[in-house]
Amino acid sequence: MDEIEDSVAETVGQRLRAAREAKKMTLDSIAAITRIPVRHIESLEASNWDSLPAPAYCVGFAKNIATVVGLDRDQIGVDLREEMGGTRQVYAQAEVYEAADPKRTMPKWLIISAIAGVILVLVALTFMRNRDLTPAASATTNSAEIVAPVDPVATTPVTVPAATGQVSLTALQDVWIKVREKGGATLREAVLRQGESFTIPATMTAPLLDTGRPEGLRISVGGRDVPAIGPAGKSIASVSLLPADLARGPAAPVSSATFPAPAAATTNDTAQ
Repeated sequence: MDEIEDSVAETVGQRLRAAREAKKMTLDSIAAITRIPVRHIESLEASNWDSLPAPAYCVGFAKNIATVVGLDRDQIGVDLREEMGGTRQVYAQAEVYEAADPKRTMPKWLIISAIAGVILVLVALTFMRNRDLTPAASATTNSAEIVAPVDPVATTPVTVPAATGQVSLTALQDVWIKVREKGGATLREAVLRQGESFTIPATMTAPLLDTGRPEGLRISVGGRDVPAIGPAGKSIASVSLLPADLARGPAAPVSSATFPAPAAATTNDTAQ
């Protein structure tokens, strides 16, 4: 019975592919999160060792992908070493690893334009803030705007108006996002490039956001920035994009992400 089970056992590549498809993630989205070229992911899922770098890198690739798709990265590493042991020497000569596919590299002019855009936005926000803090030049005051003296005994709390307007996402760096309707279809799943913006359609009734880098997004409602939606360096999922929820800041419901975004694979990490 054990021999029959072994004959039909899935390879590590097949398990990685099955887990990725179960999460409905594309090869491009995996590549965007892990910084592993798409061609290497395809070769790893197909167990095509001749198209991959040295085994030490292959193990590192598989462990990073396993983290994203929800598998045990340590067990995947052990299984892959055993699987590769019959076909390749695990300690073969290391090859030079390219950090990312050159075709995916952003042109310099686009990077410069994005940086200039961010600087202009910061200058504009500073100007608007200083203008709001500057006293009115006119001494004439409308009678309806006269402030009544404050009673030192009983003070009425100030009510902050609810945030209204259209929600907009702006990438401060390359960041993967997934915008979907609660209980419905996905509106957009892609890598938002630095400086690129995406506006949530007003027709969405309960929009939710998944992202691997909350610190890489600036979210505004009606042109006004809202508080951070999650801690830096930690993936989040099912964050409500309704204006009222975003205005609550840290008190807004933030679900734990099921696919944390790891850092890009490096020689030190993959050799573990």
